[in-house]
Amino acid sequence: MFADTLQNIIRGLWAPLLIVLYKFDWTKMLFLGLAVFVLLLIIGCVAYLKYKNFTFFLDENKEEFVIQKGIISKNKIIIQLEKIQQVNINQSVIQKIIGVYSVDIDTAGSQKKEVSIRAVDNEVALLLKDKLVSFEKTNDHFAASEEELVVEKPFLKISLLTLIKVGVTSNYGRSVTLILGFLVSLYGGFYDVSKSFEVDEEQMSSLVERGLAYFSLSFLIMIVFLLVLLINLTRTVVKNYDYQMVLQKKALAINFGLFAKKNTLLKAEKVQLTSFSQNFLQRKLNLFDIKLKQASSNDESDKDTKKAFIEVPGCNLSERDSLLKMILNEIVPSEEKLKPNFRFVLVSSFVGILLPVFIFLLLGFFVFQNLQAYFPVVPVYIILMSVVIYFKFLNYRLLLSKKQIIVKHNAWDVEHQILQPYKIQGITTKQYFWQKSADIVHLTFHTAAGDIGFSYGNYAQLKPWINYWLYEVERSERSWM
Repeated sequence: MFADTLQNIIRGLWAPLLIVLYKFDWTKMLFLGLAVFVLLLIIGCVAYLKYKNFTFFLDENKEEFVIQKGIISKNKIIIQLEKIQQVNINQSVIQKIIGVYSVDIDTAGSQKKEVSIRAVDNEVALLLKDKLVSFEKTNDHFAASEEELVVEKPFLKISLLTLIKVGVTSNYGRSVTLILGFLVSLYGGFYDVSKSFEVDEEQMSSLVERGLAYFSLSFLIMIVFLLVLLINLTRTVVKNYDYQMVLQKKALAINFGLFAKKNTLLKAEKVQLTSFSQNFLQRKLNLFDIKLKQASSNDESDKDTKKAFIEVPGCNLSERDSLLKMILNEIVPSEEKLKPNFRFVLVSSFVGILLPVFIFLLLGFFVFQNLQAYFPVVPVYIILMSVVIYFKFLNYRLLLSKKQIIVKHNAWDVEHQILQPYKIQGITTKQYFWQKSADIVHLTFHTAAGDIGFSYGNYAQLKPWINYWLYEVERSERSWM
Protein backbone atom coordinates (compact mmCIF):
# COMPACT_ATOMS: atom_id res chain seq x y z
CA MET A 1 0.00 0.00 0.00
CA PHE A 2 2.99 2.27 0.63
CA ALA A 3 4.38 1.55 -2.86
CA ASP A 4 0.96 2.06 -4.43
CA THR A 5 0.49 5.46 -2.77
CA LEU A 6 4.02 6.55 -3.68
CA GLN A 7 3.73 5.60 -7.36
CA ASN A 8 0.37 7.42 -7.64
CA ILE A 9 2.02 10.62 -6.37
CA ILE A 10 4.94 10.24 -8.76
CA ARG A 11 2.67 9.58 -11.75
CA GLY A 12 0.56 12.65 -10.95
CA LEU A 13 3.44 15.05 -10.36
CA TRP A 14 6.22 13.76 -12.64
CA ALA A 15 6.45 16.94 -14.77
CA PRO A 16 6.79 19.42 -11.85
CA LEU A 17 9.22 17.05 -10.11
CA LEU A 18 11.49 17.01 -13.17
CA ILE A 19 11.53 20.81 -13.32
CA VAL A 20 12.15 21.06 -9.56
CA LEU A 21 15.14 18.71 -9.88
CA TYR A 22 16.41 20.67 -12.89
CA LYS A 23 16.09 24.07 -11.18
CA PHE A 24 17.06 22.88 -7.69
CA ASP A 25 19.99 24.48 -5.88
CA TRP A 26 22.05 21.39 -5.08
CA THR A 27 23.85 23.24 -2.29
CA LYS A 28 20.67 22.73 -0.24
CA MET A 29 20.65 18.95 -0.38
CA LEU A 30 19.98 18.70 3.35
CA PHE A 31 16.60 20.43 3.03
CA LEU A 32 15.64 18.27 0.06
CA GLY A 33 16.55 15.09 1.92
CA LEU A 34 14.60 16.23 4.97
CA ALA A 35 11.51 17.04 2.86
CA VAL A 36 11.66 13.66 1.12
CA PHE A 37 12.06 11.88 4.46
CA VAL A 38 9.04 13.67 5.98
CA LEU A 39 6.92 12.92 2.88
CA LEU A 40 7.86 9.23 2.94
CA LEU A 41 7.15 9.08 6.66
CA ILE A 42 3.67 10.55 6.19
CA ILE A 43 2.92 8.15 3.34
CA GLY A 44 4.17 5.24 5.44
CA CYS A 45 1.96 6.19 8.41
CA VAL A 46 -1.13 6.56 6.21
CA ALA A 47 -0.45 3.24 4.48
CA TYR A 48 0.07 1.44 7.80
CA LEU A 49 -3.16 2.81 9.28
CA LYS A 50 -5.07 1.80 6.14
CA TYR A 51 -3.64 -1.71 6.41
CA LYS A 52 -4.29 -1.95 10.17
CA ASN A 53 -7.94 -0.86 9.93
CA PHE A 54 -8.86 -2.87 6.81
CA THR A 55 -10.58 -6.19 7.54
CA PHE A 56 -12.94 -8.41 5.56
CA PHE A 57 -14.82 -11.63 6.14
CA LEU A 58 -17.43 -13.84 4.50
CA ASP A 59 -20.61 -14.57 6.48
CA GLU A 60 -21.99 -17.64 4.73
CA ASN A 61 -24.98 -17.91 7.09
CA LYS A 62 -26.24 -14.44 6.18
CA GLU A 63 -24.82 -14.75 2.64
CA GLU A 64 -22.94 -11.49 3.03
CA PHE A 65 -19.43 -10.22 2.44
CA VAL A 66 -18.39 -7.60 5.02
CA ILE A 67 -15.56 -5.06 4.68
CA GLN A 68 -14.44 -2.65 7.39
CA LYS A 69 -12.01 0.18 6.62
CA GLY A 70 -11.09 3.77 7.40
CA ILE A 71 -8.46 5.78 9.28
CA ILE A 72 -10.41 8.51 11.07
CA SER A 73 -13.91 7.79 9.78
CA LYS A 74 -14.69 4.08 10.06
CA ASN A 75 -16.75 2.54 7.25
CA LYS A 76 -18.49 -0.82 7.15
CA ILE A 77 -19.61 -2.15 3.78
CA ILE A 78 -21.99 -5.11 3.59
CA ILE A 79 -22.47 -6.73 0.19
CA GLN A 80 -25.08 -9.42 -0.42
CA LEU A 81 -23.51 -12.29 -2.32
CA GLU A 82 -26.40 -12.46 -4.80
CA LYS A 83 -25.70 -8.84 -5.80
CA ILE A 84 -22.11 -9.53 -6.83
CA GLN A 85 -21.85 -9.75 -10.59
CA GLN A 86 -18.10 -9.76 -11.17
CA VAL A 87 -14.90 -10.39 -9.23
CA ASN A 88 -11.57 -9.31 -10.75
CA ILE A 89 -8.18 -10.50 -9.58
CA ASN A 90 -5.51 -8.07 -10.80
CA GLN A 91 -1.76 -7.93 -10.39
CA SER A 92 0.16 -4.81 -11.38
CA VAL A 93 3.93 -4.70 -11.85
CA ILE A 94 4.46 -3.49 -8.28
CA GLN A 95 2.12 -6.15 -6.91
CA LYS A 96 3.96 -8.80 -8.92
CA ILE A 97 7.29 -7.72 -7.38
CA ILE A 98 5.82 -7.87 -3.87
CA GLY A 99 3.96 -11.12 -4.62
CA VAL A 100 0.37 -10.02 -3.90
CA TYR A 101 -2.89 -9.53 -5.80
CA SER A 102 -5.78 -7.08 -5.64
CA VAL A 103 -9.40 -8.24 -5.61
CA ASP A 104 -12.01 -5.85 -7.09
CA ILE A 105 -15.69 -6.55 -6.44
CA ASP A 106 -18.40 -5.11 -8.70
CA THR A 107 -22.12 -5.15 -7.93
CA ALA A 108 -25.06 -4.44 -10.19
CA GLY A 109 -25.79 -0.77 -10.76
CA SER A 110 -22.75 0.62 -8.94
CA GLN A 111 -21.01 3.56 -10.60
CA LYS A 112 -17.60 2.06 -9.84
CA LYS A 113 -16.16 -1.04 -8.23
CA GLU A 114 -17.86 -1.59 -4.88
CA VAL A 115 -14.68 -2.39 -3.00
CA SER A 116 -11.03 -3.13 -3.74
CA ILE A 117 -8.83 -5.33 -1.56
CA ARG A 118 -5.37 -4.12 -2.49
CA ALA A 119 -3.05 -6.86 -1.26
CA VAL A 120 -3.81 -10.55 -0.66
CA ASP A 121 -1.84 -13.65 -1.55
CA ASN A 122 -2.70 -15.88 -4.52
CA GLU A 123 -4.55 -18.54 -2.53
CA VAL A 124 -6.83 -16.11 -0.72
CA ALA A 125 -7.53 -14.21 -3.97
CA LEU A 126 -8.59 -17.37 -5.82
CA LEU A 127 -10.73 -18.64 -2.95
CA LEU A 128 -12.43 -15.25 -2.58
CA LYS A 129 -13.20 -15.18 -6.28
CA ASP A 130 -14.65 -18.68 -6.16
CA LYS A 131 -16.74 -18.10 -3.04
CA LEU A 132 -18.10 -14.68 -3.95
CA VAL A 133 -19.29 -15.45 -7.49
CA SER A 134 -20.07 -19.17 -7.31
CA PHE A 135 -21.54 -19.10 -3.81
CA GLU A 136 -23.18 -22.24 -2.53
CA LYS A 137 -23.91 -23.16 1.08
CA THR A 138 -21.34 -25.71 2.14
CA ASN A 139 -19.59 -26.87 5.29
CA ASP A 140 -16.19 -26.77 3.63
CA HIS A 141 -15.28 -23.13 4.26
CA PHE A 142 -12.51 -22.12 1.86
CA ALA A 143 -11.65 -25.76 1.25
CA ALA A 144 -11.15 -25.55 -2.49
CA SER A 145 -7.67 -25.53 -3.93
CA GLU A 146 -6.49 -23.72 -7.04
CA GLU A 147 -6.56 -26.97 -9.02
CA GLU A 148 -10.16 -27.66 -7.98
CA LEU A 149 -11.35 -24.28 -9.26
CA VAL A 150 -10.81 -25.14 -12.90
CA VAL A 151 -13.17 -27.92 -13.86
CA GLU A 152 -12.72 -27.86 -17.64
CA LYS A 153 -10.02 -27.18 -20.16
CA PRO A 154 -10.13 -23.73 -21.80
CA PHE A 155 -12.73 -23.71 -24.57
CA LEU A 156 -11.29 -20.43 -25.86
CA LYS A 157 -7.58 -19.65 -25.90
CA ILE A 158 -6.21 -16.77 -27.95
CA SER A 159 -2.75 -17.41 -29.38
CA LEU A 160 0.03 -14.86 -29.74
CA LEU A 161 -0.35 -14.95 -33.53
CA THR A 162 -4.05 -14.08 -33.21
CA LEU A 163 -3.25 -11.17 -30.88
CA ILE A 164 -0.74 -9.86 -33.43
CA LYS A 165 -3.42 -10.04 -36.15
CA VAL A 166 -5.88 -8.20 -33.89
CA GLY A 167 -3.29 -5.55 -33.03
CA VAL A 168 -2.60 -4.85 -36.71
CA THR A 169 -6.24 -4.81 -37.87
CA SER A 170 -8.25 -3.08 -35.13
CA ASN A 171 -8.51 -0.35 -32.50
CA TYR A 172 -7.14 2.45 -34.69
CA GLY A 173 -9.47 4.96 -33.07
CA ARG A 174 -8.27 4.06 -29.58
CA SER A 175 -4.63 4.47 -30.55
CA VAL A 176 -5.23 7.86 -32.21
CA THR A 177 -7.15 8.99 -29.11
CA LEU A 178 -4.33 7.71 -26.91
CA ILE A 179 -1.71 9.62 -28.92
CA LEU A 180 -3.77 12.83 -28.88
CA GLY A 181 -4.49 12.48 -25.17
CA PHE A 182 -0.82 11.93 -24.40
CA LEU A 183 0.25 14.94 -26.48
CA VAL A 184 -2.42 17.17 -24.92
CA SER A 185 -1.52 16.09 -21.37
CA LEU A 186 2.19 16.48 -22.16
CA TYR A 187 1.62 19.96 -23.58
CA GLY A 188 -0.58 20.91 -20.64
CA GLY A 189 1.99 19.70 -18.13
CA PHE A 190 4.87 21.59 -19.72
CA TYR A 191 2.69 24.68 -20.23
CA ASP A 192 1.83 24.77 -16.51
CA VAL A 193 5.47 24.20 -15.63
CA SER A 194 6.64 26.95 -17.98
CA LYS A 195 4.18 29.35 -16.37
CA SER A 196 5.30 28.40 -12.87
CA PHE A 197 9.03 28.57 -13.54
CA GLU A 198 9.03 31.40 -16.12
CA VAL A 199 10.39 29.38 -19.02
CA ASP A 200 10.79 31.42 -22.23
CA GLU A 201 7.63 30.63 -24.26
CA GLU A 202 9.04 32.14 -27.46
CA GLN A 203 12.05 29.85 -27.23
CA MET A 204 9.82 26.79 -26.76
CA SER A 205 7.54 27.81 -29.67
CA SER A 206 10.56 28.39 -31.93
CA LEU A 207 11.88 24.94 -31.05
CA VAL A 208 8.55 23.30 -31.91
CA GLU A 209 8.25 25.17 -35.22
CA ARG A 210 11.77 24.20 -36.27
CA GLY A 211 11.02 20.58 -35.39
CA LEU A 212 7.86 20.53 -37.52
CA ALA A 213 9.69 22.12 -40.43
CA TYR A 214 11.79 18.99 -40.82
CA PHE A 215 8.74 16.88 -41.62
CA SER A 216 6.62 17.10 -44.70
CA LEU A 217 2.90 16.34 -44.38
CA SER A 218 3.15 12.97 -46.13
CA PHE A 219 6.10 11.87 -44.00
CA LEU A 220 4.29 12.97 -40.86
CA ILE A 221 1.21 10.95 -41.86
CA MET A 222 3.39 7.89 -42.44
CA ILE A 223 5.05 8.29 -39.03
CA VAL A 224 1.64 8.64 -37.33
CA PHE A 225 0.33 5.55 -39.17
CA LEU A 226 3.33 3.45 -38.11
CA LEU A 227 3.03 4.77 -34.57
CA VAL A 228 -0.65 3.81 -34.46
CA LEU A 229 0.17 0.27 -35.66
CA LEU A 230 2.95 -0.06 -33.12
CA ILE A 231 0.75 1.16 -30.25
CA ASN A 232 -2.08 -1.14 -31.35
CA LEU A 233 0.21 -4.15 -31.53
CA THR A 234 2.00 -3.49 -28.25
CA ARG A 235 -1.16 -2.62 -26.33
CA THR A 236 -3.07 -5.66 -27.60
CA VAL A 237 -0.29 -8.17 -26.91
CA VAL A 238 0.67 -6.78 -23.49
CA LYS A 239 -2.89 -6.42 -22.25
CA ASN A 240 -4.32 -9.72 -23.57
CA TYR A 241 -1.31 -12.04 -23.50
CA ASP A 242 -2.23 -15.70 -22.78
CA TYR A 243 -5.98 -14.92 -22.96
CA GLN A 244 -8.05 -17.91 -21.79
CA MET A 245 -11.71 -18.58 -21.07
CA VAL A 246 -12.75 -21.48 -18.85
CA LEU A 247 -16.12 -22.78 -17.64
CA GLN A 248 -15.88 -22.86 -13.88
CA LYS A 249 -18.70 -23.78 -11.51
CA LYS A 250 -21.45 -22.38 -13.74
CA ALA A 251 -19.43 -19.20 -14.24
CA LEU A 252 -17.03 -17.90 -16.86
CA ALA A 253 -13.39 -17.50 -15.79
CA ILE A 254 -11.24 -15.16 -17.91
CA ASN A 255 -7.46 -14.87 -17.47
CA PHE A 256 -5.09 -12.60 -19.38
CA GLY A 257 -2.22 -10.12 -19.14
CA LEU A 258 1.56 -10.08 -19.64
CA PHE A 259 2.81 -7.68 -16.94
CA ALA A 260 -0.46 -6.75 -15.21
CA LYS A 261 -2.31 -10.03 -14.70
CA LYS A 262 -6.10 -10.00 -14.63
CA ASN A 263 -8.41 -12.81 -13.58
CA THR A 264 -12.17 -12.24 -13.93
CA LEU A 265 -15.06 -14.47 -12.96
CA LEU A 266 -18.65 -13.71 -13.99
CA LYS A 267 -21.96 -15.45 -14.48
CA ALA A 268 -23.34 -15.69 -18.01
CA GLU A 269 -26.88 -14.75 -16.97
CA LYS A 270 -25.64 -11.42 -15.60
CA VAL A 271 -24.45 -10.26 -19.02
CA GLN A 272 -26.96 -7.65 -20.18
CA LEU A 273 -25.65 -6.76 -23.65
CA THR A 274 -23.58 -8.90 -25.99
CA SER A 275 -21.92 -7.51 -29.11
CA PHE A 276 -19.45 -8.67 -31.72
CA SER A 277 -17.70 -6.61 -34.39
CA GLN A 278 -15.61 -7.20 -37.49
CA ASN A 279 -13.98 -4.94 -40.05
CA PHE A 280 -12.91 -5.68 -43.62
CA LEU A 281 -9.41 -6.83 -42.67
CA GLN A 282 -10.69 -9.02 -39.85
CA ARG A 283 -13.21 -10.60 -42.20
CA LYS A 284 -10.36 -11.78 -44.42
CA LEU A 285 -8.61 -13.28 -41.37
CA ASN A 286 -11.80 -14.79 -39.83
CA LEU A 287 -11.50 -12.68 -36.67
CA PHE A 288 -14.22 -11.26 -34.41
CA ASP A 289 -14.05 -8.92 -31.42
CA ILE A 290 -16.64 -9.68 -28.73
CA LYS A 291 -17.82 -7.46 -25.88
CA LEU A 292 -19.91 -8.54 -22.90
CA LYS A 293 -21.50 -5.73 -20.91
CA GLN A 294 -22.93 -6.12 -17.44
CA ALA A 295 -25.16 -3.91 -15.32
CA SER A 296 -23.54 -0.56 -14.56
CA SER A 297 -24.30 3.02 -13.65
CA ASN A 298 -26.71 4.85 -15.94
CA ASP A 299 -24.37 7.84 -15.82
CA GLU A 300 -22.71 7.61 -19.23
CA SER A 301 -20.24 10.32 -18.23
CA ASP A 302 -18.81 8.11 -15.54
CA LYS A 303 -15.35 6.92 -16.58
CA ASP A 304 -15.81 3.62 -14.74
CA THR A 305 -18.81 2.72 -16.89
CA LYS A 306 -16.48 1.39 -19.57
CA LYS A 307 -15.05 -1.06 -17.06
CA ALA A 308 -18.33 -2.97 -17.17
CA PHE A 309 -17.21 -4.21 -20.60
CA ILE A 310 -15.45 -7.56 -20.84
CA GLU A 311 -13.68 -7.84 -24.19
CA VAL A 312 -12.67 -10.93 -26.13
CA PRO A 313 -10.03 -9.66 -28.57
CA GLY A 314 -10.01 -12.03 -31.50
CA CYS A 315 -11.83 -15.31 -31.99
CA ASN A 316 -12.88 -17.29 -35.04
CA LEU A 317 -16.42 -18.02 -36.20
CA SER A 318 -16.86 -21.28 -34.30
CA GLU A 319 -15.49 -19.77 -31.08
CA ARG A 320 -17.78 -16.77 -31.50
CA ASP A 321 -20.82 -19.02 -31.91
CA SER A 322 -19.84 -21.14 -28.89
CA LEU A 323 -19.54 -18.07 -26.69
CA LEU A 324 -22.82 -16.58 -27.95
CA LYS A 325 -24.62 -19.85 -27.23
CA MET A 326 -23.24 -19.85 -23.70
CA ILE A 327 -24.37 -16.27 -23.04
CA LEU A 328 -27.64 -16.27 -25.01
CA ASN A 329 -28.45 -20.00 -24.76
CA GLU A 330 -29.11 -20.11 -28.50
CA ILE A 331 -28.49 -18.25 -31.76
CA VAL A 332 -31.81 -17.30 -33.34
CA PRO A 333 -32.15 -16.32 -37.02
CA SER A 334 -33.77 -12.94 -37.67
CA GLU A 335 -37.43 -12.87 -38.67
CA GLU A 336 -37.46 -9.29 -39.97
CA LYS A 337 -34.80 -6.81 -41.09
CA LEU A 338 -35.54 -3.07 -40.87
CA LYS A 339 -33.49 -0.32 -42.45
CA PRO A 340 -33.53 3.42 -41.62
CA ASN A 341 -35.31 6.07 -43.61
CA PHE A 342 -33.27 7.84 -46.30
CA ARG A 343 -33.33 10.99 -44.16
CA PHE A 344 -30.61 9.28 -42.15
CA VAL A 345 -28.28 9.91 -45.12
CA LEU A 346 -29.40 13.53 -45.47
CA VAL A 347 -28.81 14.38 -41.81
CA SER A 348 -25.47 12.54 -41.75
CA SER A 349 -24.37 14.39 -44.90
CA PHE A 350 -25.32 17.75 -43.42
CA VAL A 351 -23.57 17.11 -40.08
CA GLY A 352 -20.55 15.26 -41.49
CA ILE A 353 -19.94 17.10 -44.78
CA LEU A 354 -21.82 20.35 -45.43
CA LEU A 355 -21.50 21.95 -41.99
CA PRO A 356 -17.75 21.22 -41.44
CA VAL A 357 -16.85 22.28 -45.00
CA PHE A 358 -18.88 25.51 -44.67
CA ILE A 359 -17.21 26.39 -41.35
CA PHE A 360 -13.74 25.55 -42.72
CA LEU A 361 -14.23 27.70 -45.83
CA LEU A 362 -15.72 30.54 -43.76
CA LEU A 363 -12.72 30.54 -41.44
CA GLY A 364 -10.34 30.35 -44.42
CA PHE A 365 -11.85 33.31 -46.24
CA PHE A 366 -12.59 35.67 -43.35
CA VAL A 367 -10.60 34.69 -40.24
CA PHE A 368 -7.48 32.60 -40.92
CA GLN A 369 -6.29 33.23 -44.47
CA ASN A 370 -3.48 30.68 -43.97
CA LEU A 371 -6.12 27.93 -44.15
CA GLN A 372 -6.62 28.66 -47.87
CA ALA A 373 -3.46 26.67 -48.57
CA TYR A 374 -5.39 23.57 -47.42
CA PHE A 375 -8.48 24.18 -49.59
CA PRO A 376 -7.41 21.46 -52.11
CA VAL A 377 -7.92 18.94 -49.28
CA VAL A 378 -11.65 19.75 -49.14
CA PRO A 379 -12.66 17.59 -52.18
CA VAL A 380 -10.71 14.66 -50.71
CA TYR A 381 -12.53 15.11 -47.40
CA ILE A 382 -15.92 15.24 -49.17
CA ILE A 383 -15.21 12.03 -51.10
CA LEU A 384 -13.92 10.23 -47.99
CA MET A 385 -16.90 11.25 -45.84
CA SER A 386 -19.35 10.34 -48.61
CA VAL A 387 -17.93 6.82 -48.69
CA VAL A 388 -18.14 6.57 -44.90
CA ILE A 389 -21.77 7.75 -44.82
CA TYR A 390 -22.70 5.36 -47.63
CA PHE A 391 -21.33 2.32 -45.79
CA LYS A 392 -22.75 3.57 -42.52
CA PHE A 393 -26.21 3.63 -44.08
CA LEU A 394 -25.64 0.27 -45.77
CA ASN A 395 -24.73 -1.41 -42.46
CA TYR A 396 -27.30 0.32 -40.26
CA ARG A 397 -30.02 -2.30 -39.70
CA LEU A 398 -32.38 -3.56 -37.01
CA LEU A 399 -32.61 -7.38 -37.03
CA LEU A 400 -35.62 -8.68 -35.14
CA SER A 401 -36.85 -12.01 -33.79
CA LYS A 402 -39.03 -12.94 -30.82
CA LYS A 403 -36.03 -13.95 -28.72
CA GLN A 404 -33.36 -11.47 -29.77
CA ILE A 405 -32.98 -7.86 -30.88
CA ILE A 406 -29.87 -7.02 -32.92
CA VAL A 407 -28.73 -3.50 -33.79
CA LYS A 408 -26.16 -3.54 -36.61
CA HIS A 409 -24.19 -0.34 -37.23
CA ASN A 410 -20.87 1.40 -38.08
CA ALA A 411 -19.06 1.90 -41.37
CA TRP A 412 -15.71 0.17 -40.70
CA ASP A 413 -15.92 -1.91 -37.50
CA VAL A 414 -19.38 -3.33 -38.19
CA GLU A 415 -20.89 -4.13 -34.80
CA HIS A 416 -23.88 -6.33 -33.89
CA GLN A 417 -25.41 -5.45 -30.50
CA ILE A 418 -27.58 -8.28 -29.20
CA LEU A 419 -30.31 -7.76 -26.60
CA GLN A 420 -32.74 -10.33 -25.22
CA PRO A 421 -36.26 -8.87 -24.79
CA TYR A 422 -36.72 -10.04 -21.20
CA LYS A 423 -33.71 -7.93 -20.15
CA ILE A 424 -35.34 -4.69 -21.36
CA GLN A 425 -36.16 -2.26 -18.56
CA GLY A 426 -37.90 0.34 -20.69
CA ILE A 427 -38.52 1.50 -24.26
CA THR A 428 -38.60 5.11 -25.47
CA THR A 429 -39.96 6.22 -28.83
CA LYS A 430 -39.36 9.78 -30.03
CA GLN A 431 -40.87 11.48 -33.07
CA TYR A 432 -40.42 15.13 -34.03
CA PHE A 433 -43.43 16.88 -35.55
CA TRP A 434 -41.77 17.18 -38.97
CA GLN A 435 -41.13 13.42 -38.97
CA LYS A 436 -44.73 12.43 -38.34
CA SER A 437 -45.81 12.65 -41.98
CA ALA A 438 -42.90 10.37 -42.98
CA ASP A 439 -43.80 7.95 -40.14
CA ILE A 440 -40.23 8.15 -38.75
CA VAL A 441 -39.43 7.23 -35.14
CA HIS A 442 -36.30 7.07 -32.98
CA LEU A 443 -36.25 3.98 -30.76
CA THR A 444 -34.24 3.53 -27.54
CA PHE A 445 -33.97 0.37 -25.42
CA HIS A 446 -33.11 0.97 -21.76
CA THR A 447 -31.22 -1.81 -20.01
CA ALA A 448 -29.27 -2.26 -16.79
CA ALA A 449 -26.07 -2.02 -18.86
CA GLY A 450 -27.00 1.21 -20.64
CA ASP A 451 -29.07 2.26 -23.65
CA ILE A 452 -28.97 1.13 -27.26
CA GLY A 453 -31.05 2.68 -30.02
CA PHE A 454 -32.14 2.67 -33.62
CA SER A 455 -32.86 5.98 -35.35
CA TYR A 456 -35.02 6.86 -38.36
CA GLY A 457 -37.03 3.64 -38.20
CA ASN A 458 -40.49 3.06 -39.67
CA TYR A 459 -43.03 3.46 -36.85
CA ALA A 460 -45.72 1.34 -38.50
CA GLN A 461 -43.30 -1.59 -38.74
CA LEU A 462 -41.91 -1.13 -35.24
CA LYS A 463 -45.16 -0.62 -33.30
CA PRO A 464 -46.23 -4.33 -33.23
CA TRP A 465 -42.73 -5.30 -32.10
CA ILE A 466 -42.74 -2.66 -29.35
CA ASN A 467 -46.05 -3.97 -28.02
CA TYR A 468 -44.67 -7.53 -28.08
CA TRP A 469 -41.45 -6.57 -26.27
CA LEU A 470 -43.36 -4.75 -23.51
CA TYR A 471 -45.69 -7.72 -23.14
CA GLU A 472 -42.69 -10.07 -22.96
CA VAL A 473 -41.07 -7.96 -20.23
CA GLU A 474 -44.26 -8.03 -18.15
CA ARG A 475 -44.94 -11.76 -18.41
CA SER A 476 -41.39 -13.12 -18.28
CA GLU A 477 -40.27 -14.75 -15.03
CA ARG A 478 -36.67 -15.37 -16.17
CA SER A 479 -33.93 -13.91 -13.98
CA TRP A 480 -31.76 -11.35 -15.75
CA MET A 481 -29.54 -10.47 -12.79
